[in-house]
Amino acid sequence: MGASTGAKLSGMQKQVLGLYRGFLRAARTKSPEERRQIESIVSAEFRRNSKLVDRKNFIYIEYLLRRGKKQLDQLSSPDTVGLSYLNVSNPQTRNS
Repeated sequence: MGASTGAKLSGMQKQVLGLYRGFLRAARTKSPEERRQIESIVSAEFRRNSKLVDRKNFIYIEYLLRRGKKQLDQLSSPDTVGLSYLNVSNPQTRNS
């Protein structure tokens, strides 16, 4: 990895990026069809949360990180073949 000239990332930002990379790594262990589906769902979910969740809402972001780590652990299991997507309305949006 090369050095970046941008702003330094906070610890929480590093955790989020690490979780995202973890999902992408776990997707590589699945079949090509499942891999594309997993990458699509993960990308959409992270983008959706980046737009909907206030960056200063640390408690909710920590909750999402914990939930994501649990999902990643499940996805990393060799017995898991894919990822399902559940669209639940988020009460912790920027407009709250």
